[in-house]
Order: sequence, then C-alpha cells, then structure tokens
Amino acid sequence: MAVTDAENPLLGETTCGSLLQKLQEIWDEVGESDEERDKMLLQIEQECLDVYKRKVEQGATSRAQLLQVLSDAKLELSTLVSALGNKSLVDIPEKASGTIKEQLAAIAPALEQLWKQKEERVKEFSDVQSQIQKICGEIAGNASELGAPAVDESDLSLKKLDEYQVKLQDLQKEKSDRLHKVLEFVGTVHDLCAVLGMDFFSTVTEVHPSLDDTTGVQSKSISNDTLSRLAKTVSALNEDKKQRLHKLQELATQLIDLWNLMDTPEEERRLFDHVTCNISASVDDVTVPGALALDLIEQAEIEVERLDQLKASRMKEIAFKKQVELEEIFVRVHIEIDPEAAREKIMALIDSGNVEPTELLADMDNQIAKAKEEVHSRKEILDRVEKWMSACEEESWLEDYNRDENRYNSSRGAHLNLKRAEKARTLVNKIPGMVDTMVAKTRVWEEARGIMFTYDGVPLLAMLDEYAMLRQEREEEKRRLKDQKKFSDQQNPEQEAIFGSRPSPARASSTKKMVGTRANGGSNGTPSRRLSLNASQNGNRSGTRDGRRDSTKLTSPSNHVAISKEDAASHVSGTDPVPASP
Repeated sequence: MAVTDAENPLLGETTCGSLLQKLQEIWDEVGESDEERDKMLLQIEQECLDVYKRKVEQGATSRAQLLQVLSDAKLELSTLVSALGNKSLVDIPEKASGTIKEQLAAIAPALEQLWKQKEERVKEFSDVQSQIQKICGEIAGNASELGAPAVDESDLSLKKLDEYQVKLQDLQKEKSDRLHKVLEFVGTVHDLCAVLGMDFFSTVTEVHPSLDDTTGVQSKSISNDTLSRLAKTVSALNEDKKQRLHKLQELATQLIDLWNLMDTPEEERRLFDHVTCNISASVDDVTVPGALALDLIEQAEIEVERLDQLKASRMKEIAFKKQVELEEIFVRVHIEIDPEAAREKIMALIDSGNVEPTELLADMDNQIAKAKEEVHSRKEILDRVEKWMSACEEESWLEDYNRDENRYNSSRGAHLNLKRAEKARTLVNKIPGMVDTMVAKTRVWEEARGIMFTYDGVPLLAMLDEYAMLRQEREEEKRRLKDQKKFSDQQNPEQEAIFGSRPSPARASSTKKMVGTRANGGSNGTPSRRLSLNASQNGNRSGTRDGRRDSTKLTSPSNHVAISKEDAASHVSGTDPVPASP
C-alpha cells in the first residue's frame, strides 16, 4: 500500500497513491484508530465509485446522443437523396464502419453538399412555380391576389422540375398566343373605330384599362374575361359597321335615283362621292377612316330629305319623264297608246292631290317594269314579224323586177339586181313557213296570257290571216293571167292574120300590175311597216272576209300610264289590261 501510494518522483504529479500515503502520514500523526481509518477508506472508495458511475452514465448518454445524431444524419441523408432523386450527385459511404464519430465524420460532407443542393433546387422550383402561378393568374384575371407559391420539398427531383418547366413553357406559349390575339383584337377595334369615326381610346379602355397604347405589350391583360369582352366589342362594332354600311348604301341608292330623276349636274353629285363610292362595297371592303361616321350618314340623310322636297315640287316634270320612257318602250314593241290622255290623267292626279307623289312614281315604275317584261315576252315574235316584213318587201321588189322587160339588159348594176333576185326568190319561198311559225307562236303566246297579240293596234293573227288571203288571191290572179296569156297566145296567129299586129307586152304588164294593186290595196299585196285592218277599207273583198274579222274586232289599246287606285288600270299589251300597282 505504501509502495503503490508513494509519490512518483519521475512523473512529478499527484496520484491517488501519493494522496493515500499522505493521508496515512496524517492519520499517524493524529493517531487515528484503525477503525476510523477503515471507515474513512471505505467512504473514499464509495465516493470514487460514485464518480465512476456518473462518468459511465455520462458516457452512455453521450453515446446515445451520438447514435441518435448518426441515425438522424442517416435519415436526413436518405430523405435528401430521395427528394433530390439522384444518388450520384454526392459521395455517400456505402457501409457504416468505424466508431460513431468516424461514421458521423464520413456522413457530414455528403449531408452538407445535399443541403446546399436542396437549397438551390428549392429556389429553382420556387422560381418556376412563381412564373407558372403568375401566368395562371394573368389568364384567370387575378394575378395581383396571389401570394408566394409553396414548394413541395418531398419531391425536388429533376424529373419533377422538368415537368414544371414543360408546364411553364406551355403556359408561356399560351400567354404569347393570347397576347397575339389581344393585340389582334385591339388592332381590329382600332380599325373599326377609325372607319366608324369613334374614339378608340375610350372604347378599348372600357374593355380593360391596360389595353391602351401607353401600356407595354407584356403588361396588357390576357385574361379570359378580357378576351371575351374584346370579342364582344369587335362583334358589336362589326354589326354597327354592317348596319351603317347598309344605311349608307340605301341613302346612296336614293341619292342616285333622285339625281337621275332630276338630272342633277355632275359637279353637285361629286360632292357626295364619299357616300356613293361604297354603294356596292362589301363590309370588308370599307376601310377608309371616317367612311361610316355618323355625321357623314346624317349629312347624306339631310341631302336625301332636301332632294325629296325638291322632287315633290318637280313631280310633274318627273312624272312626264317616266311617261316618255313608258311610251318609248311601247313604241319599240309596236303597242299603241294614247299619250295625250295619259298626260292629262297625270296632270289631274297631281293637281287633285289625291295621290302621294312617291306612290304615283312607284306606280309608274311598276308600269315601266311590267312594260319591260312585255318587251321580253314579245321579243321573239316581233323579231319574226320584222323578218317577215323584210321578206315581204323583197317579195314586192321581186314582183317589180320580174315585170321589168329590160332586167336582163347589160345595163349598170344589172348583175347586182340578178344576185338580189336570186336571194329574194330563196327568201320568198320561206315566207309560208315564216307565217306558219308566227301563227303557232302567237297562238301559244295568246293562250298563255289570255290576251290578243297586237302589232300597232292590229291583231297579229288577223294581219297574218289577211296576208295569207291576199297571197292566195295573188296566186290565183297569177294563174288567171297565165291562163289568159296562154289563151291569147293561141289566138295571136288568127288576130295577126285579121288585124296585122300583136298587143304590146308593156300594156299587158301594166294591166297585171293594176290588177295586183287593186287586189292588195298597195304594191303587190305586201304589208307595210304599220299594217291596219278595217273591214270598210277592203273594198271588193269585204263581203268574203267580214265573217272572219267580226270575231276579232279591233280596238285601240288603252294608254299605259300609272293612275290612282280608283282609276282604271293601265294596259301593257293588246287589249288585255294590266292592273296598276296599288
């Protein structure tokens, strides 16, 4: 005991043995009993044990804490690797070997690197999600109400980040498309406002304040509500443009009609070229700024109203002008009218005030339209009548040519007459077919309309019937003269023996011509350009044809003029009346 507890001079420091030896020396000097000494030694041993116990407990606690730290570190490492989704990003130890502190020292660098990567990844996610949230807010129209996006730290993998970036790219494309559409709408609104003479700024800012020109392109609203309101605005402006154009075209038509009625000078018409230039334009064709402004339409309305008032004061002149137009139409289609009676009726209607000027003009326009329809329906037959009359003229010329005894002499132009005679014979041979065709078509025309087809007041069928009878009589006269000549030729030798001479050929020809003239009331029975039939004017043939003409007694057509509702209706052709429009 004394040896172990002795002071070690080599170490130069106090140990438990040296202290115990010192304590023994003190007890010896004091004279402590062995019992007291043993008691105190036991106490010292107990205190030493307590110290060891505490140290052991502290060591155990420290070890447990280190193990917990190691466990937490491993769990954190596993969580970070799982969240980041890529183990190859850091050097993670494969196996847990060595002491606890060695294991912690091995994991710490990986953890530190993963924490740094996590922070960077979270920032990337936050940036992408913020942009996504912002664009979604712009589309929804509530971008200012959104806060910072929450990043899900449980999945920070590159795959997830790529998904967000793809979504962001899709949203950016949609934003670009929406922005392009917004700008297109705004451009359309600008053009429409220019054409309509409206304030573009107030119109477009009423849809959304960000749509004016002072706002940057990227700051303009692209929300669903903005696009919807822009589409409605464009639709409303297009409809307004369509209505204004229709109104302006109506006014332009009225202006042109009134100008034509009153023979307005070209200088005065040019004052409204900006109105009439769009009379046949489509909605898309009108792009000139101010072309459909309200003040322009109002200006045109005032001019139309002024011309209407002027038209009322010039009603007689305008009505007579329309009557002249109507008469010219009837003259072209050989329909007889009474122009004087028509003008008197027009004067009476206007002076009486019983008919509105516009109603009278509309009624006359209706009569003109019906007359034009009549022109179209009579055209084919009239063309055939003209050809027939031309053929009849050639027939008359051929008759005169055949009676000319000097037609074969070598005089100037004889060869031309010979060629004309050949053509005339060919044409004359077609006359019966012409007549038959005209009769058939005229009957079809009359049956379809229930009225008589007249030519200058004379029923065409009666004219054709008269011509056929005259032609037949002329053929009979020719046969009679031929027989008479044949008989005369047989008697000539006897007469020459008795009287010594022959009758002159010129005298015989003169006799033939007189007979033909008497039979036809004209040259060779051919119709003139204005034929008329009256039973009393046919002389020696009245007894044979009275019965045929009684059934088609001729009456002059009534005058074609617009009258009031209470007056008799105007006639468009023949004897069949065409009612005036109410």
